Amino acid sequence: MNNFIANYIKFISLSLFIFIFAIFTSVNSLAQGIVKAQYVDWQMSCDTPPGASSEQCAIIQNVSAEDQPNVGLSVIVLKTADKKATLLRILAPLGILLPNGLGLNVDGTDMGRVAFVRCLPNGCVAEVVMDDELIKILSEGKTAIFVIFKTPEEGIGIPVSLNGFKEGFAALP
Repeated sequence: MNNFIANYIKFISLSLFIFIFAIFTSVNSLAQGIVKAQYVDWQMSCDTPPGASSEQCAIIQNVSAEDQPNVGLSVIVLKTADKKATLLRILAPLGILLPNGLGLNVDGTDMGRVAFVRCLPNGCVAEVVMDDELIKILSEGKTAIFVIFKTPEEGIGIPVSLNGFKEGFAALP
């Protein structure tokens, strides 16, 4: 019986390691491209998508929950190809509760929630078209906390530094 328990624990540990590795490598795959600049806690990454005539750049920050390092997010800000809108795109891990959406709190102020728009093999995506007010709040803020839910009662707040956001956003082509 003890041998069974030891093997089970090894299996669970290995599975957890593979799961954590898959989350972080897949989250980073969304942020592939050439890193053009670093703006304190934000990186500008640029790539030419298939079929596109020009390079597209985004400022990106990959983070994980302080108390649950296996729960991570990618926060991506980019301008649409036609340069008419700016998107805030969040990639959250699979296994989250979708109906509760993604919450945002900036420097202690609740900004509301947004729905997830789709799930991909590497995570679920929430997306917001940024208006001037949200850009100003993020540019002047210190910390954003994105909240995902594993159960209706259990929200996980993941802090994102806004240090360098203003400069990175201003540099987006």
